[in-house]
Amino acid sequence: MYNSFTRSETAVFALGGLGEVGKNMYCVEDDKTMVIIDSGVMFPEDELLGVDYVIPDFSHLVNNQYKIKALLITHGHEDHIGSIPFLLQKITIPTIYAPRLAAALIKNKLEEFRIRQKVNIVEVDGTTSLTIDDFKIDFFTVTHSIPDSLGIAIDTPNGKIVHTGDFKIDLTPIGQHMDLHKIAKIGQSGVTLMLSDSTNAEVPGLSLSESRVVEQIHDVFRSTNGRLLVATFASNIHRIQQIVEAAVSFRRKIVIIGRSMEKTVSIGRKYGYIHCPDSQIVASNNINLYRPEELLILCTGSQGEPLAALSRISNGTHKFLRIIPGDTVVFSSSAIPGNAQSINRVVNQLYRQGANVVTNSILNNIHASGHANQEELKYMLSLLTPKYFMPIHGEYRMLKIHAELAQSLGIPKDHTFALANGDILFLKNGEVKLGQRIQAEDIYVDGKDSSGLSTAIIRDRKILSSDGVVICFITMDSRTNSLLVPPKLVSRGFMRITETDELTKEAARIVGNSLNELFQGKPTFSGIKNAVRNSLSTFIYERTNRNPMIIPVIMNKLSENDEVLNHVIKDANRRKRTIAKINKED
Repeated sequence: MYNSFTRSETAVFALGGLGEVGKNMYCVEDDKTMVIIDSGVMFPEDELLGVDYVIPDFSHLVNNQYKIKALLITHGHEDHIGSIPFLLQKITIPTIYAPRLAAALIKNKLEEFRIRQKVNIVEVDGTTSLTIDDFKIDFFTVTHSIPDSLGIAIDTPNGKIVHTGDFKIDLTPIGQHMDLHKIAKIGQSGVTLMLSDSTNAEVPGLSLSESRVVEQIHDVFRSTNGRLLVATFASNIHRIQQIVEAAVSFRRKIVIIGRSMEKTVSIGRKYGYIHCPDSQIVASNNINLYRPEELLILCTGSQGEPLAALSRISNGTHKFLRIIPGDTVVFSSSAIPGNAQSINRVVNQLYRQGANVVTNSILNNIHASGHANQEELKYMLSLLTPKYFMPIHGEYRMLKIHAELAQSLGIPKDHTFALANGDILFLKNGEVKLGQRIQAEDIYVDGKDSSGLSTAIIRDRKILSSDGVVICFITMDSRTNSLLVPPKLVSRGFMRITETDELTKEAARIVGNSLNELFQGKPTFSGIKNAVRNSLSTFIYERTNRNPMIIPVIMNKLSENDEVLNHVIKDANRRKRTIAKINKED
């Protein structure tokens, strides 16, 4: 791990956000100071069994705690603030600088996670300037799908770094306008290195204006006679406000379903981002008091998340709501890369229940991305005119395409860097070069524990889900290095194993022969376990072409005068009863 920076250079690197959509975390560091930009999560794909969040690896931050002076937040989406509670379990952040809405969402998140340490959160906006040691920091306003979104310019002794934040160039936005004038001034002052959002780098042309979505949403309300269910991102406050306004206009009561949606609407109303009369909102347990044409259900689950409200509604497990024929379900979102299969599953379930489903398409513009398309990305590059360019926030192909867009505008190819998490760029006297790497792995979180799960545990879970487990019980006498009874096998999720199976008999014989050969020397318990695993896994793969997890369990006969003998006997008897129960179930 590379932890040392000289006084004459400034390092820029990502701990998350490169080669992926989510988990954004970027750092600017020199010999005495580090500022962090964003601290996000990525939600796991289906194959990550038992994982609730994927977060950045904080090892480098822990090792350099003394340098960390601030966490700068660009906006309040989960992929930019979601890992803050886990970060605060590892290190102390002197100050978190965040725009108003993001600050409110962070405070709510810290309460939810019961973070006890005092956290200093300072609100900033597009006019804020800060000085932290040798870094001069300016924020500027950008347009995105959530209010109070910012970009960041950092003047360092070795050059100016600009992080655009997530943005789109929308001349008719719902909400704040982008401060193009300030961005142009920053560009005129000279930008050494630009970091820019690459999410829509593959999409040609200009992005759809949010104002166009308003028209389409009103058309959906106008043409729907029964109940209307709308699923969207809980963090897309502009979209939620549009939907709420349409519901009021078309005299539909609003039912909010989904914990994150309830939280966002509550915070949005409290801070004045969402305007809705109290009388317009009804509790979910009162749905049956209204006629279908009087209801709008606003819910989470637009990405097909298994535990989100819409998934539970579609499979009939929601406490208060079931799909009835004639319901119309609107997905006011686009699929995040990797989520298409989950979304399709929910859509099919909704159709089976008799619902009409409307998704975003060329015919139904019910969603506008908050990220810039190619022409907008090129316009931002033209405004800032950076000497060097590092695309961020995207899968590798997105980063690569964004780098090529920069090259098409005259930035030399060797001045563009499509990197991976952990790669370091060094700025020195206005020049940028690629340096060494630091540790930047994925950390898998099960629950709310920041310690995370190792890749070995995730690998074990995948093996268990696909190939199952075989437990091999070894009963032996370590004084004489001999087996007291033949090895016994029990299986779960692999195949049916009984004592009369030829496969079982042959497997027990092979394990026994392997152990008898090992017993000719002076084996350790670790050596015995390895021998069981090696002989059994090789045999099973040759016979079945599968690789179940092999778990050896050794029961050793101790001396009769051993003071713990009775406990050992009791434990052995308990194991025998367990085996008998398993065999009975089989």
